[in-house]
Amino acid sequence: MPFYHRSGEIPRVKHTTFYQPDGKTLYREELVTSKGFSGIYSIVYHHFLPTAVKSVKEIKPHNDLSWPEAPALYYHCFTDNDKKGGNYITARDEYLVNRTCKISIAHVTENTSDFYRNGGGSEFIFIHHGTGVLYSQFGKNPFGPGDQIVVPRATTYRMEFDDPEHCKLMIVESDTAFEIPNHYKNDYGQMLEHAPYSERDFLPPEYLEPNTDSGDFHIIVKMKDRYFEHIVPHHPFGAVGWDGYLYPFTFNIKDYHPKVGRIHLPPPVHLLYKTGSFVVCNFVPRLFDFHDSSIPAPYFHSNIDSDEVLYYVDGDFMSRKGVVEGSITLHPGGMPHGPQPGRTEASIGARETKEYAIMIDTYEPLKPTTKVRDTIDKDYAKSWL
Repeated sequence: MPFYHRSGEIPRVKHTTFYQPDGKTLYREELVTSKGFSGIYSIVYHHFLPTAVKSVKEIKPHNDLSWPEAPALYYHCFTDNDKKGGNYITARDEYLVNRTCKISIAHVTENTSDFYRNGGGSEFIFIHHGTGVLYSQFGKNPFGPGDQIVVPRATTYRMEFDDPEHCKLMIVESDTAFEIPNHYKNDYGQMLEHAPYSERDFLPPEYLEPNTDSGDFHIIVKMKDRYFEHIVPHHPFGAVGWDGYLYPFTFNIKDYHPKVGRIHLPPPVHLLYKTGSFVVCNFVPRLFDFHDSSIPAPYFHSNIDSDEVLYYVDGDFMSRKGVVEGSITLHPGGMPHGPQPGRTEASIGARETKEYAIMIDTYEPLKPTTKVRDTIDKDYAKSWL
């Protein structure tokens, strides 16, 4: 995260005695670090031991969705054609996966008191539909349509929806952190003027009163592809205060400031976050190129090192026909992709686009799951004929 934040009560000096109001019982200090001790970190002060666990058992909240015989071709699927439902944990269905990245859709239809912790990766949660609050030991992150919440790896959290029957999430998991690209920052970590956003566009957690209840609290812990149910004796959000750089934060897609060029600019100008193995971009309404002979539609492209995924959020998608809100397209690396017949010509003279979409470019090939197979546009791979 680009800036330091603190919330609640913390001692003047870290790693020193910090007593609860009785003057005898220590608050329990937890140092949450990334990249060993070389990355960003936060220090959290708990009422109780954060390590206390009453019982652990392995569970299987999701069915196996692997599709080993998936052919090498262009894919387009309609994610709204399969609304399994469930809570923010059980409603998740993986559509595209590799060792370092998982892209899932969740049509949430109910709330749950269960907590969740992804011990194997950081999460990027896009709120396509719905409003509510994401709670964690760091506080509360209210959310609504267009919000993109980054949840650091190993953060215990719970999502609560105002109207859980009309909510949809697109979730991207990464085995490395979602980070602000270095070329958007100066040597002090401050956003540069040419960045497509500023610090004021990122919302840290709001203060949450610590919960000191005792009982049986269920945390679903994901470790890579395995899930475990941990029952803990105290409410997970019993922190009296914390400070640091590592915490869940929210950025809305409508706050992304696009760049415009004289001729067509490539996708890196839409960059939002980078990870160790893929990038996330935001496509938002913008003016088109202003050269007298410019072609707003993208050129044909062979991205030999990356798979390109687009999740279509809203608007009229200039270069692609047949896509709708909630569509996902996958154009594998090693295969050229580009506008479908007639779309290049139709774009000439256009002045602007009003589309919203999220792009994920992965450096390792993605494998479609049976969710892609079951929601596929069967004519898409032939749509360039």
